[in-house]
Amino acid sequence: MKKKRFKWSNLYLVFVFIVLYAPIAFLIFYSFNDGGTMNSFTGFTLDNYVAVFADTRLIGIVLDTLLIALLSSLLATTIGTFGAIGIYFLKKRKTRNAVLSFNNILLVSPDVIIGASFLILFTFIGFRLGFTSVLLSHVAFSIPIVVLMVLPKLQEMNDTMIKAARDLGANTWQVLTKVILPSITPGILAGYFMAFTYSLDDFAVTFFVTGNGFTTLAVEIYSRARQGVSLEINALSALMFVFALILVVGYYFIQQHNLTKKQKNKKRQHAEAVGMR
Repeated sequence: MKKKRFKWSNLYLVFVFIVLYAPIAFLIFYSFNDGGTMNSFTGFTLDNYVAVFADTRLIGIVLDTLLIALLSSLLATTIGTFGAIGIYFLKKRKTRNAVLSFNNILLVSPDVIIGASFLILFTFIGFRLGFTSVLLSHVAFSIPIVVLMVLPKLQEMNDTMIKAARDLGANTWQVLTKVILPSITPGILAGYFMAFTYSLDDFAVTFFVTGNGFTTLAVEIYSRARQGVSLEINALSALMFVFALILVVGYYFIQQHNLTKKQKNKKRQHAEAVGMR
């Protein structure tokens, strides 16, 4: 019987996950505390979760935040996907690298700078701050993320399929919808989910462009946290964590389904090729 070797890399991986998840576990644990503080656990209760659902203003903010995240990720995915396709098919390598560099600059720029820039822009053109300004800002900072997720899938795509489709008489729309988009669907889905999560937990940019009368969950939690520790925030954070977990698990199963589908198609094509011999 083969003896399993101890790997330091596995121990390091466990340590990293403990460091990452321990604060979240601590927060969720105290969301069930009856004591009202995070100093000591005095008893189990669901009152904090009941208080979250009873707070109609907070529920409205959660729905607005989800709406912003859904709309901005959808728009950013559409624009970013076509942007990535445009970058991929740029003929001059220097131009392509220059456009990619501009895209990457937006990715690494501090959120404070992006938020302040949008605030100055909206104020300069006289645009009223609120739902639309937050939506436009989220779309803007999500587009580079989508481009970065879609481009690798375009580079993995077999270009001969496009040439074959052209030779068979397919027009540009048919090449796009029948060849390119199906090939890069995993990248598009990854870009959508990344844009959604970035929009959902963004604080810095949103803080600059919310204005009066509109806010998102991240800004609201920050405002409440400044007033003191509230286990209602713990309960809300726990709910959002579970929601994010469901999204990640859902994306994992979609990936597995696509992988299984590809493997089945390969096996079927192989069986057909063997049968023709």
